Amino acid sequence: MSTIEEFISAWAEAKRTCDAAATEGLLTEDFVGIGPWGFELPKAAWLGRFGPGWLHYDELTLDEVWVREYPNSALARARRNVRGTARGNPMPTARASLAVVRIDGAWKLAGIHYSFIAGAPGAPSFPASSFPASP
Repeated sequence: MSTIEEFISAWAEAKRTCDAAATEGLLTEDFVGIGPWGFELPKAAWLGRFGPGWLHYDELTLDEVWVREYPNSALARARRNVRGTARGNPMPTARASLAVVRIDGAWKLAGIHYSFIAGAPGAPSFPASSFPASP
């Protein structure tokens, strides 16, 4: 994977297929993932979610992908469209922010943060008063 776009595609495919071995090879040793509910997991715990009964994807696609690349790092953002479950509960469509670094010439995911997208499928509902007024 020579480009950041190829890396992001490989990461999404490993996640969609719940391939812990492939995912592990894409993460830095000090990787930290933050889920849409705010939980924070180190690499081992993040990979542990690929075990039986944890995650299941019928569909996972990315769109609205945005990348800002630097010499040995990149910031990426994407909309994760998903049909699947986490521990039997439906997963919401979410936005993902990825911190990617180049180590020994290979791209690795150092951190990810998911957040709900208000009004998207599976997102919790928020009262209108929770949002700031338009400028």
